[in-house]
Amino acid sequence: MHELSVAISIIELAEEEASRRGARVDAIHLRLGPLAGVVKEALLSSYEIARENTALAGSRLIIEEMPIVVYCPRCQAERTLESMQEFRCPECRTPASEVLQGKELEVFALELQE
Repeated sequence: MHELSVAISIIELAEEEASRRGARVDAIHLRLGPLAGVVKEALLSSYEIARENTALAGSRLIIEEMPIVVYCPRCQAERTLESMQEFRCPECRTPASEVLQGKELEVFALELQE
């Protein structure tokens, strides 16, 4: 389960920033796309385990799930996919290979308390 190593990396990143600012982390906000290769529930569970006995004990991991957005060459528009099993424009059914969103695994905000 590589979600544990991802959780540990997130905690280390947040600890470093909190230490730099002389603050305590209350929450970590993460964007997660379905193509990131990380299972949300497994990451949340791993975070609960990994945060124990760290400066982040008691903090929360808040995950914002991102949809898969592709560029349709036929429609010349961005389209949100309905399913990750079918990479086709939901409007015209043209295969779409240019992924614009959905691979995210990024910490985008920390809630800090000084």
